Amino acid sequence: QVQELVEKASDCQILSVCPDIKWHFIGHLQKNNVNKLMGAPNLFMIETIDSIKLADKVNQSWQKKQAPQRLKVMVQVNTSEEDSKHGLSVEQTVDMVRHILSNCPCLEFVGLMTIGRYGYDPSQGPNPDFQVLVARRKELCDQLNLPLETVELSMGMSTDYEHAIELGATNVRVGSTIFGERTYPNKLGTDEASKETGQPVEIAGGLIAKAP
Repeated sequence: QVQELVEKASDCQILSVCPDIKWHFIGHLQKNNVNKLMGAPNLFMIETIDSIKLADKVNQSWQKKQAPQRLKVMVQVNTSEEDSKHGLSVEQTVDMVRHILSNCPCLEFVGLMTIGRYGYDPSQGPNPDFQVLVARRKELCDQLNLPLETVELSMGMSTDYEHAIELGATNVRVGSTIFGERTYPNKLGTDEASKETGQPVEIAGGLIAKAP
């Protein structure tokens, strides 16, 4: 949740021990919580931009903060097309990224993110949701003339991160594997916090690791 990330990012002990910590926000972000999230120290990336209105709100709020660097963002794609999951449809992805590049000067687009269908068995073959994201990255880069290596792919969690890396993931979310299962107060997909320091480290709600 936004409140949880803000509280942990503002914790004096964390700031003292890890002054260079980089926080990622993962989860559905409502526009009325954007300003609160922008107040989190060392906020590094939002991985779940899923609408033009949200992108505009985040851009406006980050601009008011007058931060010295742009805020990194990923666009969330609902590759499994499930009503229970947030994210853009595959068809909306290019227009969303084009909007960020053209109209959100305070944001730095860095990649695509997906959750995918829970419980997929990799023994049945490559995860189709991961394959969709990989294919969409190529189409996106071709249409917008972006170097493929500059667009990251955040996909794969504790149960399938190895499979995700095999299919091209650059970021995986593996907190449960390292720190154990977490009990969420709400349904799956609740806002989570994560951070990137270049090496796997403990965080509130999850963990982002850079794939080799």
